[in-house]
Amino acid sequence: MSGSPNIVAFRKAAHPPCKRKGPPPVTVRLSQAEYDRLKHDAGVLTMAAYIRLTLFGEGEIAPHRKPYTRKATSPSAELTMIGKMLGGLGQSEIAASLADIAGAAKIGALPLSPDVEAAITEACAAVQDMRTRLIAALGVKVQ
Repeated sequence: MSGSPNIVAFRKAAHPPCKRKGPPPVTVRLSQAEYDRLKHDAGVLTMAAYIRLTLFGEGEIAPHRKPYTRKATSPSAELTMIGKMLGGLGQSEIAASLADIAGAAKIGALPLSPDVEAAITEACAAVQDMRTRLIAALGVKVQ
């Protein structure tokens, strides 16, 4: 979801990349066993904090840094809107109602007057519009 081209372009435009203030990060490749051991040994510490502690000792870890706290994230306004649309679509039972109408039309129990036909066409157009908007919002490619 968050990988939609529209959303990515919006985020890039809204938040231009900022220059790194500190030194560049150090990257080390580990085997899966080494990574698992490191993660286990770190315990409640973040991996970065544990590695600094192991390399430099307790007194030398950047004393000016604040303790690591993870920010609580809330869904974006777009995702919230999409969730509400999907929830409303699920609660509306449109699909079940259209299936009932199609079943009644198949067995001939539905008198197809111009008014009924227009209402069915309008309902189908509304469902197609919702589908199109959701696909566009999610950035899904239709095959």
